[in-house]
Amino acid sequence: MHAQLNWTDGSQFVARAGSGPAVVIDTPEGGSGPTPMGILLIGVAGCTAVDVVSILKKKRVNMTGFQINITGERAEKEPRRYTNIHIEYIVHGKDIKPKAVEHAIQLSEEKYCSAIASLNATVTNTYRIFERNE
Repeated sequence: MHAQLNWTDGSQFVARAGSGPAVVIDTPEGGSGPTPMGILLIGVAGCTAVDVVSILKKKRVNMTGFQINITGERAEKEPRRYTNIHIEYIVHGKDIKPKAVEHAIQLSEEKYCSAIASLNATVTNTYRIFERNE
């Protein structure tokens, strides 16, 4: 994996990882893009989302939608790392078995998601299933 980051103006940077599209990174005051710590949460959410959706598809879960809400608590002293991260998985579909969702989340968080494995934070999760009657 290779990434490049270029300073553009003020506190704004443009980053690119691999051949993907560019991402603007900024401070809260600059406001033109997510902060570096926000990007970190997005990376964790994206990593586990790819895993969980892939696992649920392999289990032939009748899923019609998927969402993650993620929050991070930071230490008060510098370097203000994430100490706790909470991931809420929301699965929409029909006849979804909670055990299948729990197992997919467990596999992602404990085995497959390299973003979670790279952090020194406590990661907790909850999930909700929304039944869709068709």
